[in-house]
Amino acid sequence: MRRVNERNMTSQVVESRSTSKTELYAQLAAQLSSLLAGESDLIANAANFSSLIFHSLPDLNWAGFYFVKDNELVLGPFQGHPACVRIAMGKGVCGTAAAEGVTTIVPDVHEFPGHIACDAASNSEIVVPLVKGERLIGVLDLDSPLFGRFDNEDDQGLNRLVSVLIQSSELQ
Repeated sequence: MRRVNERNMTSQVVESRSTSKTELYAQLAAQLSSLLAGESDLIANAANFSSLIFHSLPDLNWAGFYFVKDNELVLGPFQGHPACVRIAMGKGVCGTAAAEGVTTIVPDVHEFPGHIACDAASNSEIVVPLVKGERLIGVLDLDSPLFGRFDNEDDQGLNRLVSVLIQSSELQ
């Protein structure tokens, strides 16, 4: 476990191998709340969020955000290899999750019709829409090199974390 203390903000990287997934997400929610406390900028908060997730959840090769601009998804803060910059609504896993407004879990991205392969190492994916009221803000996208990496516990845990982000950030 590593501790970082900067600007009166304490953050710990959660040791994920010794806790259950439910406990891990509870710890991450507390850590994310602390990390975002006092900051309302969505981009800054999304940057810290993606770094926290990428370094805390096991078996990820990409973690980041796409934000809605002019009715398409545009790349936001992320951790991992360079990514596709723009994704049309309804295209690929991210565009489909955004268009349908529901968390989408894909155990094998190679079986997903219209999958957009930004990183050939990705084999499974989960995409969580960011919604404030009735308005779609964007999506959180996580990729894994493992098949079947994501499940309902990830769905619930990531939606909880996304709620922390939405509540902490000023949205226009």
